[in-house]
Amino acid sequence: MARVTIFHTSDMHNKLTPGLAERLRDLIQSHPNSLMLDSGDAIWSGNIYWRPGGEPILDLMNSVPYDAMCMGNREFHFLQRGIKAKMARAKFPVVSSNLRARDPDGENSLAAAAETDVVGFVRFHFGPVVVAVFGLSVPCITKRMLAARMSKFYFADPGEAAAGLLPDLRECDLVIALTHIGIKRDIELAESVPGIDLILGGHTHTITEQPERVGDTHILHSGMYAHYVRKVEIELEAGKVGVKTELIGLGKA
Repeated sequence: MARVTIFHTSDMHNKLTPGLAERLRDLIQSHPNSLMLDSGDAIWSGNIYWRPGGEPILDLMNSVPYDAMCMGNREFHFLQRGIKAKMARAKFPVVSSNLRARDPDGENSLAAAAETDVVGFVRFHFGPVVVAVFGLSVPCITKRMLAARMSKFYFADPGEAAAGLLPDLRECDLVIALTHIGIKRDIELAESVPGIDLILGGHTHTITEQPERVGDTHILHSGMYAHYVRKVEIELEAGKVGVKTELIGLGKA
């Protein structure tokens, strides 16, 4: 039997403090074979503006360290330089498999990684166990919106993006969707795209005490403002995935 521990936060909105980062670091250090993941909206900047010097909270997240973060709507910007400025300080992967970049004539979609530092997914190796983590972001701009004419980027449908990835990612032992689309869309995702073992979500500031179950998919949300970190213990045996979870209070930020 193989075991992997996941720690999860979401929607911190720049509320992470040095003291809270130290508590997260202690958790990681006391749990071998663990990952620290975040479902987005970690930073201060909103959808329009960005800090030219970057986001200081990312330095704190680096210090934990975080292993990956989903792009939330706060991390997105319709300009290439906006996204790059927002993500400049991150030393961990920022994932969004439904982010698309337009070519100059605005007709064809390109891999967003060619235009930003955002990637669709990452793989982590724990001995023989391979864990795939892919991101799905709320579609701030879709191809059909008028705003898409001004934007360097748009978002594909999260379900369609996930369905396109799953055949390749299913070669891994554990597939995690790190999402910023809200609890309702997470449930719809699990219903329409079988094969995801665990969805760790954000955007709606939801707290799920126990996993929502859709078929073999477990769905968990961990609240907001660095009030909590969720511990998820995964047991893998003969193709079966067992999930135990605990919501750990960090205190009011």
